[in-house]
Amino acid sequence: MLRKIVVALVLLALAAGGGAYYYLKTRQQLPAGFVSANGRIEATEIDIATKYAGRVAEVMVEEGDFVQAGQVVAQMDVEETAAALRTAQAQAQQAEKALEQASHVAEQRSSELDLAVKELQRSETLLSRGFATAQTVDQQRTARFTAQAALSAAQSSLAANEAAVRAAQAEADRLARQVADGTLKAPKAGRILYRLAEPGEVLAAGGKALTMLDLSDVYMTVFLPAGLAGKLALGAEARMLLEPLPDTAIPGRISFVSARAQFTPKQVETQTERERMVFRVKIRIPSQLVSDHIDMVKTGVTGMAYVRIDPAAPWPAWLQSRLTEAVAK
Repeated sequence: MLRKIVVALVLLALAAGGGAYYYLKTRQQLPAGFVSANGRIEATEIDIATKYAGRVAEVMVEEGDFVQAGQVVAQMDVEETAAALRTAQAQAQQAEKALEQASHVAEQRSSELDLAVKELQRSETLLSRGFATAQTVDQQRTARFTAQAALSAAQSSLAANEAAVRAAQAEADRLARQVADGTLKAPKAGRILYRLAEPGEVLAAGGKALTMLDLSDVYMTVFLPAGLAGKLALGAEARMLLEPLPDTAIPGRISFVSARAQFTPKQVETQTERERMVFRVKIRIPSQLVSDHIDMVKTGVTGMAYVRIDPAAPWPAWLQSRLTEAVAK
């Protein structure tokens, strides 16, 4: 038994030594015009959260599931809000009926004013010819003023009812949007990283139900000292060798170089690198390549990144693969 354990430990040591030798050998063979650094694959994390406080009714996905953009991933309990929405819609209908009635009243008052104006004009004409009395004209003038006041009141009522309709419709729209927000959807295509809530749990406004990885933005993060980071150009070509795929060169391009230096993070283990300030650099993997191998994309995978500083420098043969050639085409 002891002998088997010793043999297993020796094999593990040889495997680890072989991996270390492989990386050391590739670094030694790196020609001029290139820089290298160790890093890890990452992707943008997106929190899928509820906009309003409420109880979780259902969660439709599990950790590790791949989801499409717009796919429903969770449902909040919105029965109370839905009832309020139905009430608001009924009130909006009542307001529309009241508006219709006010419109008819305004039309009636407008017709009454037109009649009063015409009768006054006829009475004034008859008065000038001696066929009407001043009292009759005064009565017609009073009738016209009364009709004008009634029309103004009807128009004010009409405007108030129009405002009431807009307010009722706005309230119904607000509640409808709140009901719709109770259905949580994936904003982009990606993979569920964490399931943070279960049915029956009550979440506050902004409470996280799920966290997903945006697989349209997959990249490797590396840290380079100022002397090397200053030579990088956005869009510069890069290759990545991941530990699970040491013989496959994955293409990428520099998409981000931090404007500020920082202390070397813990994942940079080389002593000489840890003694300097470094700049964070992101190497983005082509979205089409990620899409073609979406089932194999995983974050947290470590590896080595090689960046071409000199555009004229040819890539060494060991950083070429069918994968990089396919993307180049």
